[in-house]
Amino acid sequence: MSSTADKLGMVLGRFLLAFIFMASGFSKIVHFADTAALLGEHGIPLSKVAVVLTVLIEMGGSLLLITGFYVRYAALIMALFLVPVTLMFHRFWVMPNPEHDIQMLNFLKNVSIFGGLLVTAFSSGVASSSPRSGG
Repeated sequence: MSSTADKLGMVLGRFLLAFIFMASGFSKIVHFADTAALLGEHGIPLSKVAVVLTVLIEMGGSLLLITGFYVRYAALIMALFLVPVTLMFHRFWVMPNPEHDIQMLNFLKNVSIFGGLLVTAFSSGVASSSPRSGG
């Protein structure tokens, strides 16, 4: 994969993959107190610290994906971050309808994003500047 079209496709793909995390991180900043309260309701200790860490992962990881720096590491950290988030906040198996269906779709969306992050992590040598790509 070294053609210009391949490189543009990878850059655009990383941007689109990062966009949901960037938007989510921005929303958490704007609604910091509400987000901290929600995390507290889910039993997350030090919820304000957790929000800050979450924003750093979401927005920092997004910026790395978009700019092409340390793509592999960013994608792996973001993928690992999704595992507990998905299992804690999208527990469709314990919810009645219609919440069941909504949370199942969110769960599956996160599983799909997880897959996209894994693909990104293990094919990050294209159009990126990280130790893996030699750039």
